[in-house]
Amino acid sequence: MTFPEHSTLAAAAPYEFTLTALRDSDRDRYLACLLSPGDKRGPLSALYAFHAEIARVRDLVREPLPGEIRLQWWRDVLDDPNGTGGEGNPLAEALLACIKSHNLPVTVLQDMIDARIFDLYDDPMESRSSLEGYAGETASALIQLASLILDPVHAPQSASAAGHAGVAQTIAGLLLLLPLHRRRGQVYLPDELLAATGLDRDTFLAGKDEDAVTRAIRAFSGLGRDHLTKARAVSSEISRDNRCAFAMLALAEPVFDRAERAGAKLFEHSIVPSQWRRQWWMWRAARSGKW
Repeated sequence: MTFPEHSTLAAAAPYEFTLTALRDSDRDRYLACLLSPGDKRGPLSALYAFHAEIARVRDLVREPLPGEIRLQWWRDVLDDPNGTGGEGNPLAEALLACIKSHNLPVTVLQDMIDARIFDLYDDPMESRSSLEGYAGETASALIQLASLILDPVHAPQSASAAGHAGVAQTIAGLLLLLPLHRRRGQVYLPDELLAATGLDRDTFLAGKDEDAVTRAIRAFSGLGRDHLTKARAVSSEISRDNRCAFAMLALAEPVFDRAERAGAKLFEHSIVPSQWRRQWWMWRAARSGKW
């Protein structure tokens, strides 16, 4: 099975295709690739473009079942990395080449796919631990896989930083997407957090109690800040060559600041920082290792 949007580009050089695809699907991670050493950009772009592909499945389908079929297609490709399941799909071919050349653990990528099933439905995020698990299998795993590409020798020592960084990065991303998720009826804020601020899923989505919604958004930001603080506490364990894997974390604190100021107004107004600011923050983080 080859999805139509990829079939016409099947003959393209794998990493050339993935850099172009990533530029269109995830501009911030595209920049992270450009900040990395030249020989790492292609493999990183394959990994990041794969992540962008499975993260956008909800945007491409109207019902969960077609989304599950798309995710299952990726599972089938990874189930037999030496087979022919990805032939004709340049992203799959590039991802498999990346896995082989950098010995990436396939089970981590499979767990990443499984975690994305949650995005297809409007089920509640029951608890803080559920959210942290979701982030761990998506953003945290992505950071650690990128580290295995950039500096595999020293990647294990930054696993703790990747774990906390991924949660902080996930929460920042969910705050940016809050207006979209509200229109869809999706709530990623844990039920226990909503209950602590006097809300449940329906009253949060209704947004009528602006004070309570503001408290919930600030509490959610606070959870992100807590993980950001923990990631910073072990940032010295990140090797210089692996800094680019953490570059996007530089966007988290400015997003938390904006979300806390916006409060309930976040439902209606974008808080996405301008591209030039995002580029500057990431460039500085990649050079200094500070975010």
